[in-house]
Amino acid sequence: MFTGLIETTGTLLATKSGEGAMRLVVAAPQLAGRWKIGDSIAVNGVCLTALDMEDATEAHPGRFAADLAEETIERTSLSNLQPGALLNLELPTPAGSPLGGHVVQGHVDGTGKLISLVPLRQELDGTDWRMTVEIPATLAAQVIPQGSITIDGISLTVAKIHQPEATGSVRIEVAIIPHTYKSTNLHTKMAGETVNIETDVLSKYAAQRLAAGSAVSGPNAEAVVAAAESRAAATNWLTAEYLLENGY
Repeated sequence: MFTGLIETTGTLLATKSGEGAMRLVVAAPQLAGRWKIGDSIAVNGVCLTALDMEDATEAHPGRFAADLAEETIERTSLSNLQPGALLNLELPTPAGSPLGGHVVQGHVDGTGKLISLVPLRQELDGTDWRMTVEIPATLAAQVIPQGSITIDGISLTVAKIHQPEATGSVRIEVAIIPHTYKSTNLHTKMAGETVNIETDVLSKYAAQRLAAGSAVSGPNAEAVVAAAESRAAATNWLTAEYLLENGY
C-alpha cells in the first residue's frame, strides 16, 4: 500500500525486452539501500516489483529494473515513456505509519490526458498551479469534488468536475502546491501527455455496493435495475452525503 506522497523522483534509463512484455531500467539513487529484490515500488503510480540489474558483475545500488506485464502496458502510460523521462517514485508505507495522503494501491484504473497546467499568479516562483486532466467517463462516477484521486502516483484533491465532454470523457481540476510541483515530475509535463489515474478505493467499494443493490427480483425488478444503472452512470451520484449515509 502507498499513500501518494512521492518520496523522490528517478530517471528512466532504458526500456528493453525482458521476462515480461517489457522491462524498465530506472535510476533511483535516493532509494539506494532501501529496497531489496522482490520489493514493491510505485513508479508513476504503478506498483511494480523491483528486480536487480541483470549484469551481476557490476553493482548498481542506485538502479533497479522492473518488468511490465501486458496488462500493465495496456492500462498505464509506462510503455509510452522515453529514456530520460522523470518518474515519480514511492516505497510502500510500513504498517502503523501515518497516512499523509490517502490509501493508494498502485493499481492504475486507466489513463487520462493532461489538458493544462497553469500558474495561478504571474510570478512562477512559489505560485500554486491549477491542473486540468481529462479522464474516461468510466472513471468519472468514482470521482467527487474534494475527494481524493491519484495522478501519476501523486495523491491530489479534486477541486472541480466539469460537465462531460461530447466524447463522453470528463475534465477535472486539481490544485497543485509549489512543493508538489517542484518535487514531482509535474514540472516536466506538457499539455497532451498521458498520465496514470487511480480513483479512491473507497469510491470503488461504494460503486460496487450500489451495483449490488440493483440485484433485485420481482415485478418491478427491471425498473429498479434501470434506475440503479442510470444512477451509477451519472457523474454526480457519489457524494459525501452518500458515503456518510452508507457507512464509509
